[in-house]
Amino acid sequence: MRLHLAERTSRKEGPVSRLAAGLALCFLFTGLRASDAAPASGYARNNQEIICVSLAAPPPRKSPLAESLAFDFKLDVVKQELHPEFCWFHPRVAAVPGAGREGQPAVVMTLQKHLAGSDYYSGLWTMRTDDLGKTWTGPTEIPELGWITEPGGVVKAVADVTPGWHPQTGKLIAMGCTVRYGKSGEQLADVRRFSQTAYTVHDPKSGRWSKWQVLELPGDDKFNMARNACAQWLVLPDGTLLVPIYFAKAPNVPSSVTVLHCAFDGRKLTYLKHGDELSLNIVRGLCEPSIIAFRGRFYLTIRNDVKGYVTVSNDGLHYRPIKPWTFDDGSELGSYNTQQHWLAHQEGLFLAYTRRGANNDHIHRNRAPIFLAQVDPERLCVIRKSERAIIPERGAMLGNFGAAAVSANESWVTAAEYIAKGQASPRGANGSVFAARVLWSKPNDLAPRK
Repeated sequence: MRLHLAERTSRKEGPVSRLAAGLALCFLFTGLRASDAAPASGYARNNQEIICVSLAAPPPRKSPLAESLAFDFKLDVVKQELHPEFCWFHPRVAAVPGAGREGQPAVVMTLQKHLAGSDYYSGLWTMRTDDLGKTWTGPTEIPELGWITEPGGVVKAVADVTPGWHPQTGKLIAMGCTVRYGKSGEQLADVRRFSQTAYTVHDPKSGRWSKWQVLELPGDDKFNMARNACAQWLVLPDGTLLVPIYFAKAPNVPSSVTVLHCAFDGRKLTYLKHGDELSLNIVRGLCEPSIIAFRGRFYLTIRNDVKGYVTVSNDGLHYRPIKPWTFDDGSELGSYNTQQHWLAHQEGLFLAYTRRGANNDHIHRNRAPIFLAQVDPERLCVIRKSERAIIPERGAMLGNFGAAAVSANESWVTAAEYIAKGQASPRGANGSVFAARVLWSKPNDLAPRK
C-alpha cells in the first residue's frame, strides 16, 4: 500500500529545488528509511518513485514590499522667480483636510527667501492652493513670523520650517529652529541657548498664525542647540507628538539626535520626555532627522556629512543602532551631507533623497535630481529598481526639500532651485519652486484626515 504523506513530485519537476529551499525531505518509498534518501544530484534512485514529506511550516508572511503598489508623478511649477537679492527656498507643505474646494484639502506651503549669504533666511511666507495645485495664492508674508531685531542689531529668525496637520485639535503646526544673525547675515552662537526648536500654530478657521514660541527643554547644556530643523515630525493617535531633533552644547561639537515626546493642547507644545540619544563622532555628527510611522514601527532617516543613516524603533523613542543607507544590493546609496525624507502608504514605505553617481558631480553636494524609491522596511535599504527621479537636475541644487501626504490619492515632494544673484543656469534652472505630485495607484489610508 502506498502512503501519501505529501503531494507527489514528478520526475520532470524533481525535488532538488525543495531540498535546496529546506521545505521538504524526500524519501524513497521502499519503507521510510533515512538511508534511502534521494541523492541531491538526481531526481530518483533505481527508477523508484520519489515522495516528498513536507515539514510543518508557518504560512508565508506578507511581503514588506509593495509589489502591487505603483505610482506616477506630475511635476508642477508652483512659483518661478529670478531676483538679484534672493531666491525662494525651503518649500514644504501640509494639507488641511476638507478645507479646499468641493471637499478637497487645502494645501498650505511654507517657504522663505534665501538671502545673500550661507543659510541666511527671511521670515516665513506662505502660499496656498484649494484645488490641488491648479491655482495658487501668494507668496504672502506673515507679519507675526518675521524677523525680530534685538538691541545692537542682532536679528532673530526661524528657519528650516516644516508644517504639519494636528487632526485632534484641527490646527496646523509649523516647526523650525531659531537662528541669530549678525549684521552681515552670519549665524551667531553668542548666547547660551543660541538655537532652539520654535513653532507657530495656524487656525484654518480664522486664518490666524500665532507668534513664534520656543519649545522649552530641560536645562542641560547639551540642549544649548536643540533643533527640529528640516525635519518631518509625527502626530500619534492620542494627539501627542514625536519630534526628532539634533542637539549639542556648542556649535563646534558633533551633534546627536533624539526624539522628543511632546503634548499639544491646541496652543502650546510641551516637552514630556525624550528617547535614546544617537551619536556619531564623524565630522559634525548627526543632524536633520525625519520620522515616519509604518506598520506599527517608527523609522528615522538622519543626515551626516559623509553618508545618510537609518534606524527603526518599536515605540518611536528607543532605536536600533544606526546603519548607513544602502541599496538592496549592498552598495552605498550615496546620499550625503543633506537631508532625506519619507513618504508612507499602507502598502509601502518610500524615501526621497539626493545622491552621487547620477551624472551630477557638477552640482554642489550632488543635490539634484531628487529621487523617490521604495524602502525594504525589514532590511532598511532602498530598492534600486524602484528608483525614479521625480524632480530634475537643471544646473542648480535642490537639497533643502520636503515630503508629505496631501490626500488619499496624492503625496507631494517639494523643492526649490537655489539661484545666486538672480542668474539662471544654462542647463535650465530658473528659480522654480517645484511640487512633484506622487500619484498612487491605490488610495492611501495614511493621508491626513479631519
